[in-house]
Amino acid sequence: MPTHVLAEAHGDERGALLAFLEAQRGGLRRAVLGLTDAQAKQRPSASELSLGGLVKHVAEVEQRWLEFAQQREPSIPRDQNSWHLGFQLQDGESVAGTLEFWEGVAAETEKFIRSVPSLDDTFPLPPAPWFPKDARQSMRWLLLHLIEETARHAGHADIVRESLDGKTAFALVDEERTAREG
Repeated sequence: MPTHVLAEAHGDERGALLAFLEAQRGGLRRAVLGLTDAQAKQRPSASELSLGGLVKHVAEVEQRWLEFAQQREPSIPRDQNSWHLGFQLQDGESVAGTLEFWEGVAAETEKFIRSVPSLDDTFPLPPAPWFPKDARQSMRWLLLHLIEETARHAGHADIVRESLDGKTAFALVDEERTAREG
């Protein structure tokens, strides 16, 4: 990871996990830094993945897991026939709009996690062939899973971005820093 995650306040496990999740989100946000929507839709590698699609997917997945934890119905229903749409910017969707959507999801995730009495609290997984019957997961597991999911796709985004225009994660960190300080 080309950025350093600052230490949490001593004993603040929630803060530490949320900081690592935010660091991985930053990797994906940087991957689309300075790109047009057309560039973000390109698939320059052997993969079917585009940068815009990766950002959209991770935002939707975070929202879906948050809804599972809150025991709400998914607000963006996906099934076998529509799952691929979660990896593609559709007509009328933009990188900026997707990032804005994800920012709201991230804020809701943090608010929810900070409000639960304990990271040991659990929630039921919905019935699905890929989940064990009557499974429950802890809020800690939820955060670790979101870190895992986001980090996996941040790595994909690094490869796609470098394939697109040669920019590496380190170069994008420098660009982001320069823009922030300038």
